[in-house]
Formats: sequence, structure tokens, C-alpha cells
Amino acid sequence: MASADNPDNRLQQLGSFIRDQRTGAELSLRKLADLTGVSNPYLSQIERGMRRPSAEILQQIAKALSISAETMYIQAGLLDEDAEREQQSAPVEAAIAADPDLTDDQRRTLLHIYRSFTVEADDDAT
Repeated sequence: MASADNPDNRLQQLGSFIRDQRTGAELSLRKLADLTGVSNPYLSQIERGMRRPSAEILQQIAKALSISAETMYIQAGLLDEDAEREQQSAPVEAAIAADPDLTDDQRRTLLHIYRSFTVEADDDAT
């Protein structure tokens, strides 16, 4: 059985995550390429787990998909999955981003509201 920590498996998981988020947002690969400024073939290779995108490319993809860059970095293994805030917010943000019943504007608004609440909660805790 292959380990999730294996770099090849991590790339496959990242590619699947990006593809799932893109299809959940009802975006074609070409449209995501336009939104990110990344070439269509390069995005395709990322989704198939054949290329390791830079943090900058991940940030561009996250922005286009209306998810946090932190969520994308966690999926790529660039941030610690055990970090409390990212661990708690990543599933919520991913669910919002993947909800097919929401428009892009609704997704952005919900994510903005959710993030503002979590920042307030963090501020109240300190």
C-alpha cells in the first residue's frame, strides 16, 4: 500500500483536489487557465499529478477557485496539516468551494464571511 507521504502520491492527491475544486466550481480547465494566467497544458499536468506547482501557482489557483491559499498549501504538503486553524477551516472552505448550488459570488461572499468570523474568534481567544 502506498504512503500518502510519498511525493508521487502527494502530487496525485493535490491534482485530484484541484480537479475536484475546479469541477465543483463548474470551471473548465481552459477557464481556470484563463483565470490563473497558467497555461492549459501545465494545469492539466498538475491535475494529473505530473507536475509540482510552485507556491505562487498554487496561490493563483486558490484565488481563482475562491479557496484559501492555506488550504491549497496544506493539500500540497507545504503547510503542517496539524496546525489547528488550517485543520479546522480547510474542510469548511473546501465544502463552500465545492458546493454546486452556489454561484461564484455566493462562494466568495460565504468565504469572506467565514474568514472574518474565524479571525474574530482568533482575536477573541488571545
